[in-house]
Amino acid sequence: MMPEMNGFEFIRAYRKESDMPIILLTAKLEESDKVIGLEFGADDYITKPFGIRELVARIHTVMQRAGLIPHPSSRLQIGDIVLDRDSHSIMVGLRPVHLTPSEFDLLALLMNAPGRVFTRLDLLEDLQGTSFEGVARTIDVHIRNLRTKIEADPANPHYIETVFGIGYRFIGN
Repeated sequence: MMPEMNGFEFIRAYRKESDMPIILLTAKLEESDKVIGLEFGADDYITKPFGIRELVARIHTVMQRAGLIPHPSSRLQIGDIVLDRDSHSIMVGLRPVHLTPSEFDLLALLMNAPGRVFTRLDLLEDLQGTSFEGVARTIDVHIRNLRTKIEADPANPHYIETVFGIGYRFIGN
């Protein structure tokens, strides 16, 4: 049976057994409580009220720092296409390709999940957020432009496939 201990003592005891990240969620607003929690081994300290997006972002950051989620690579390569997020550049084979910011983001999204089918609405929301003002067919224009720029034969695409009645997927091998 475990002896009775306060939350901070529990963190210290838990730290001896595990290196799993600890995030404290509390209504205590005093700086001293936050400092004590962090000194006892917590990885982060969130006070109420907090938004769900903030909570998810903090969990993701702590898990990345702990090595539980790999850091996203700044470079994606599938087939002849190399996308580099850091330099915001695209190469198809040895040829640099100039994309608009929307085309770049769309290609990065598709390449990041090869084989996954995205609906037009999914793609539009990912590109413009939940407060998008465009129409889903805007994606068709971006896809057509992307195919013109990255495909050897845009009429017979090798990389971006149309999934009839649903949307698009990246299939390059």
